[in-house]
Amino acid sequence: MLKEFREFALKGNVVDMAVGIIIGGAFTGIVKSLVGDVLMPPLGLLLNGVDFSNLFVVLKEGAAPGPYIALDQAQRAGAVTLNYGLFINASISFLILAIAVFFLVRGINRLRKIAEKPPALAALPDTKECPFCFSAIPSKAVRCPNCTSQL
Repeated sequence: MLKEFREFALKGNVVDMAVGIIIGGAFTGIVKSLVGDVLMPPLGLLLNGVDFSNLFVVLKEGAAPGPYIALDQAQRAGAVTLNYGLFINASISFLILAIAVFFLVRGINRLRKIAEKPPALAALPDTKECPFCFSAIPSKAVRCPNCTSQL
């Protein structure tokens, strides 16, 4: 069983998948930073200084009564909150990540199509048809070997 597991774990696809997951985790951190640190502050300014990460609804007051100015203040007080601002941030992160993956897959598919395209010389047929007897003959032939007609 150990030998079988080792063969499975060392297959190229498993190692490639592991590398992809590690790179994906790092890419997710970059996207989160892009959304939280670069995109959301200007968007918040456009919407009269709204900080999306602090958009929440208090469902139940905590030990210290509200109103709570920030989400972390409400959480420290033990309030139960509905954090729709964090959901907006996560949704924007997802959209950016989905767009990036779409363009990555699109680029890879284009490269595959280019790699699969045969060279122009390979498209030429090795044989042609004799116009007199209609048999297949080499494309460089000047006389048909079957009917001996001049081509």
